[in-house]
Amino acid sequence: MIKWFKKKTKAEDEVKDRSEHGDETEDKTGFEVTTEDEGDVEEVAGEEKIEEGVDEGMDSEEGSGKLLETHGHKENESVAPQASDVESESKGFLGGLRRRLSKTRERLVGRLDRLVLGKKQIDEDLLDELEEILITADLGVRTTQELISSVTEKVRRKELNQPDKLKEYLKEEIKNYFFNLPAEIDFSSAKPFVTLFIGVNGVGKTTSIAKLAYMLKNEGKEVMLVAADTFRAAAIEQLVHWGEKAGVEVVRQKIGADPSAVVFDALTSAVAREIDVVLIDTAGRMHTKVNLMEELKKIKRVIGKKVAGAPHEVLLVLDATTGQNALSQARLFSEQLGISGLLLTKLDGTAKGGIVVGVCRELKVPVKYIGVGETLDDLHPFEPDTFVDAIF
Repeated sequence: MIKWFKKKTKAEDEVKDRSEHGDETEDKTGFEVTTEDEGDVEEVAGEEKIEEGVDEGMDSEEGSGKLLETHGHKENESVAPQASDVESESKGFLGGLRRRLSKTRERLVGRLDRLVLGKKQIDEDLLDELEEILITADLGVRTTQELISSVTEKVRRKELNQPDKLKEYLKEEIKNYFFNLPAEIDFSSAKPFVTLFIGVNGVGKTTSIAKLAYMLKNEGKEVMLVAADTFRAAAIEQLVHWGEKAGVEVVRQKIGADPSAVVFDALTSAVAREIDVVLIDTAGRMHTKVNLMEELKKIKRVIGKKVAGAPHEVLLVLDATTGQNALSQARLFSEQLGISGLLLTKLDGTAKGGIVVGVCRELKVPVKYIGVGETLDDLHPFEPDTFVDAIF
């Protein structure tokens, strides 16, 4: 480890800079200002209204008493995926995933292949270079240390002494990191099955919700989206827009409404109408703002009061392109709210896909879905073996 930290590569400096300063900035309102790929806009000062003056009585069974506006979509406008052979589809998905993870594969496996080429033994210099490769591939310092220690121990015991066997060993070790972390969600285990989405602005949260809704609708489930980010008109309109594209209804109230009240009334409607799945979008401001974390905690409490055992999933959406900053976000959200799973977006456009390994290993939280494109079909359930095979 000592030699690695003396090297101070440019890639590590960039990671450190992002971790210290974040990829987002703030305006004078205290809201996060980002430019989101899906059409998010900067916060407007006039929308600074948060929980001040909001009656805590919204947590009660009476709810807000406000009418909900529901945006539906005609059933015949949805597009069902064409049936295909399961085996061919699986092979096609792996090939497609390999192409989309090409940047991550080059940063990790491409450099690893060049490292061991022509080497006759695994020595200290090789291990130092391996350490650099793993860290700059965004596996994280702790995960890297663990892997290096494991390799060193294997070498010491003479159980691993050929450099050309190193890649296969790392591949199997990384697969083990996902062991006992269940990725599959059983949306039929409760009705309504309530999923709360959290995450900072710009990570692709709203579009990911729409993609999941589209997937579930095509499985025959009745899905409701809830616009609980009520502080920005753009956030509400964005969810409505994507809800229409996915062919599912969106429940919203006017700008500035108490988000907890919106959630309470939406769940009341969902229970009465026997909706299968409810997906709740929330504000995506800076994760370091205490008052905003308290707002999310309040929403979570209200959900539990209305639907026993809910939320059944709390999914943190992370942008894979932010690397170690995503890991920092995951730690804070996990400490403050508790998360049951992760949804990683933008894996197709980054060389930092190794963050998937680091986050799962350090937080012991499974990745549930990965986003590898911009269309409604580009969200996929996370399959650890397939993911690791695609990288290696």
